[in-house]
Amino acid sequence: MATNLEKSCDGAAAVARGVSRLFLHHQIMVQSEVTLRNHRRADLMGINAKGEIIIVEIKCARGDLLGDQKWPEYLDYCDRFFWAVPSGFDYSPIESEAFLPERTGLIVADAYDAQIIRPAALVPLAAARRKVEMQRLARLAMRRLMGIADPEMALEAVWVE
Repeated sequence: MATNLEKSCDGAAAVARGVSRLFLHHQIMVQSEVTLRNHRRADLMGINAKGEIIIVEIKCARGDLLGDQKWPEYLDYCDRFFWAVPSGFDYSPIESEAFLPERTGLIVADAYDAQIIRPAALVPLAAARRKVEMQRLARLAMRRLMGIADPEMALEAVWVE
């Protein structure tokens, strides 16, 4: 069964893989398709060695990028926010004021590697929000590991946040 990330566009899974590899080199551990408390779903959400929460929104189609009105709702759940696009993608719209270039970073990736074109600004979360999001992300990661270890148990488990 395909994940939402794989369905979102050709190459989104490859971009996620490249970003994940880049982040691993920078000691940022990520999970894909993380549902936030506002019911939005982050393509990638990670934590770096300093405890900062990073969200990455992957875009592979210009129409998807320009039509996305929900992405600012992700900013309340991370310290840093990145756009990630495939190699060869025209990311010029992301440079416009509508996409908050002073706040958001930009990554260009393929399945094997990625490059940060523009770093994301650090806008620290409140301590209480950070604690809640860290706990939610940790529980999600553990649940996914449990599902790998025992797939039958994962199918039976009810997941409520």
